[in-house]
Amino acid sequence: MKVLKFGGTSVGSAENIQRVKEILMSQDDDMIVVVSALGGITDKILSAARMAAIGTGYFQAELTEINTRHFEMVGKLFGGEQQTLVKEKVQVLLEELERIVHGVSLIGELTPKTLDKIVGFGERLSSFIISEYIPSAQWFDTSKLIRTNSDFGKAVVNFEQTNQLIREAFASFSGIAIVPGFISSNETGDYTTLGRGGSDYTGAILAAATDASVLEIWTDVNGFMTADPRVISKAYTIKTLSYSEAMELSHFGAKVIYPPTILPVYQKSIPVRIKNTMEPDAEGTLITASKLNGKDLPIKGISSISNITLITLQGLGMVGVTGISARLFGALARQNINVVLISQASSENSISFAIDSVSSSKAEVAIREEFEREIKLDQINKVTIEDNLAIVAIVGENMKHATGVAGKLFHTIGRNGINIIAIAQGASELNISWVVKVSDLRKTLNVVHESFFLSQNVELNVFLLGIGLVGGNLLEQIKLQQPKLLKEKHLKIKLAGVANSKKMLFNREGIDIATFREKLSSDGQASGLEEFKNEIIKLNMYNSIFVDCTANDKAAGLYAELLNANVSIVTANKVAASSGYENYALLKKTAKQKGAKFLFETNVGAGLPIINTLNDLVNSGDTILKIEAVLSGTLNFIFNTISETVPLSQTIRMAKEQGYAEPDPRIDLSGVDVARKLLILVRESGYQFDMKDIKINTFIPEKYFEGSVDDFWKNIPEMDAEFEANRKKLAAEGRFWRFVARFNEGKAEIGLQEISAGHPFADLQGSNNLVMFTTERYNDFPMIIKGYGAGAAVTAAGVFADIIRVSNI
Repeated sequence: MKVLKFGGTSVGSAENIQRVKEILMSQDDDMIVVVSALGGITDKILSAARMAAIGTGYFQAELTEINTRHFEMVGKLFGGEQQTLVKEKVQVLLEELERIVHGVSLIGELTPKTLDKIVGFGERLSSFIISEYIPSAQWFDTSKLIRTNSDFGKAVVNFEQTNQLIREAFASFSGIAIVPGFISSNETGDYTTLGRGGSDYTGAILAAATDASVLEIWTDVNGFMTADPRVISKAYTIKTLSYSEAMELSHFGAKVIYPPTILPVYQKSIPVRIKNTMEPDAEGTLITASKLNGKDLPIKGISSISNITLITLQGLGMVGVTGISARLFGALARQNINVVLISQASSENSISFAIDSVSSSKAEVAIREEFEREIKLDQINKVTIEDNLAIVAIVGENMKHATGVAGKLFHTIGRNGINIIAIAQGASELNISWVVKVSDLRKTLNVVHESFFLSQNVELNVFLLGIGLVGGNLLEQIKLQQPKLLKEKHLKIKLAGVANSKKMLFNREGIDIATFREKLSSDGQASGLEEFKNEIIKLNMYNSIFVDCTANDKAAGLYAELLNANVSIVTANKVAASSGYENYALLKKTAKQKGAKFLFETNVGAGLPIINTLNDLVNSGDTILKIEAVLSGTLNFIFNTISETVPLSQTIRMAKEQGYAEPDPRIDLSGVDVARKLLILVRESGYQFDMKDIKINTFIPEKYFEGSVDDFWKNIPEMDAEFEANRKKLAAEGRFWRFVARFNEGKAEIGLQEISAGHPFADLQGSNNLVMFTTERYNDFPMIIKGYGAGAAVTAAGVFADIIRVSNI
């Protein structure tokens, strides 16, 4: 014998009832089939009854809708004479319902006893219709089989009598039995109901009484999911659960079954399978007795409850006083307030508990009345009410005796800037629960789900500012490299937001890099730095990275607030790292405190691993004694290109045309960019330095930096003859020009220097950069890093490397 239960959605339409028929006809076992009311009908019946009780005539419209719904269902399922016969019997039940509701309107009272009789009509109607539709099916009245006490609305089952009645009814039965869920009766034959989850409970009672081989609960989902799929798009069906795991997940919001309903089958060790009526071939979830499996993940699922209020009772007068907890929870119980979570300090100085927010005012009044004396005497000095909270729980029997689960959990949550307000864990180690703000719920669920269920794949959410040469190259590199990263590194980089100077676009599920420009143009909203930052913080996504591919001073001003919101920063923009030392130090400190990253490898040497190598030297205990570097790809290109036939002014124009120089090349020629780079290296070496501490020796007279860019281009050829004469002299001596940055003995200086042929700087080609670190360990032979130091592609590659580095937090 099998027991199958079909919920309201499963029988909510003629198409779905046809699916039920197909499911039943495909099986060979004897079956008891429990059905709920047609989807939405129970609410309609309740609404009609309550309208009638308050004297409004609007209940008649609800009854009309109930009648129409059932007659339409019969019309779709049956034809000919059978349709007429079924409609006649349905009409009898509907007329009985109307008489009772009309009676309620006359007396203006709706007692629990009357309500129980009314509210069960939905199951009586649906089960009769389905029993007529399924070939050879036989209808049984569960109100004659399940015996309860007279607690109308939440009747308690008398299992001794119920089991005897069920066994007698099905002793010699074979075939398909259709029964209404939810309804039962007391000793005198009055209708009672089994309360919330009543149809599931009916199925469990029948399964236990008949020693069924399995209880199948057919619903509109594929079983228990690792998390709420409406929040976690990557959630998947859990194949197996223990009874305890299923009850824990259901208690904390996974509304697949109602926890008490599985108690009868749990006591008989009857397996429960959750199946999807719309996808009958899906495996679903099998719930059985506990079988610890070392191969399973430590947790099976994540569940949550919103609309939670946390109440904290605090005071030194509680310490060592017996009975405080008993009085507290007794006062709540007298008000029928259910406590969802309890957390108490071992010092006994405070006790916190979570309840449904609907009951918060009632709970506060009850507590203040119960502890009125202690509050007056200041023995209890705080009754704190915190609203807009949610409880999140991870559940899994494999957590038992598994070390590191809690550590991994709270490290993951903290790293993403989520504050935990209260924690509770039982000694059974089956469940760890914690309280967070509702605004952090989605982010919490995502980071925990990724950490425990998708730990092989790390997902980074990128918000890109600037889609010019560097930003565009970056996205192209991510698009090309993504399949390999996912396959080999289990890393997925998702473009969650993108902005240029005019528009910005966001998508929590990710923006297709292949079409992002078109989407930004057609769907983007008006852009602004503050608006872009605010939306990133508002989205509150896990593993968020703000990528700055601009040279915008104001963009760098966003970093502090983003880091405070636990958003990592990857930037090609030198402004922040070369700003005032206090700001630089604050950004570094904030990143460390928040567990975020502030990475700017491309600020010096584009894609060369200069800053990262420098960090490794310092972090491993080495001391930087001297820095010598050629750090401007633009200037190095100019001094490598200048010749007898290519004068200075022409090389500057070539540098601009080939993308090495800024639109206003005076920015590069001034040496300020090199000074910023040297400043960053000195700071990363552990020295407290500012721009004013660097001596800048320019090689272009000051007058050429005055006026407009057009003035510069007009006047700069005046320098060609002088430079050519000096170049010839140098060439005759076998020497070269290099614009060198140097830090030594606490002093920093930049300027044009003459380099001999044997110097490491001498053979630098094109726009290459070179850095030499002289340290305590690399003293006789300095460490040299050399390579391309300019260009959009290599800069984008450096930014890309920093993004990947964030995933290694």
